[in-house]
Amino acid sequence: MKTLIIVIIIVVVVAAILAAVVLPRARRRAAERKRVAAERRQVEAQEHLSGARESEAKAERDRAAAQEQLARAKRERAEADLQATEREREAQERLAAAGEHSSESQALRNRAAELDPQLNDGGPPQRTAN
Repeated sequence: MKTLIIVIIIVVVVAAILAAVVLPRARRRAAERKRVAAERRQVEAQEHLSGARESEAKAERDRAAAQEQLARAKRERAEADLQATEREREAQERLAAAGEHSSESQALRNRAAELDPQLNDGGPPQRTAN
């Protein structure tokens, strides 16, 4: 029985020594793993933040380019509309001038007919033989 108590005491002492040596080492390893995991998460978070900044910068560049393209398209459309309006106005002026010339031509024909009823547009006046 004495031996049994000695064996139990030796087992308890060995277990205590092992616990005294192993537990701090296990705690250090756990703490190291936790620290490494935290650093890894921090690096990953910084990478995500950097990616977000780059993405935002690209979005801003794309937005600025799109706004510039939209403004250019609106300017070009306005210029085209202005040119079309100008051509339409010029055509209306030419049409009005042609109408005035036609009226003037008709007035001159009427006046010519009043002055010489035998005169026609085809050539010189016809003379009658006496």
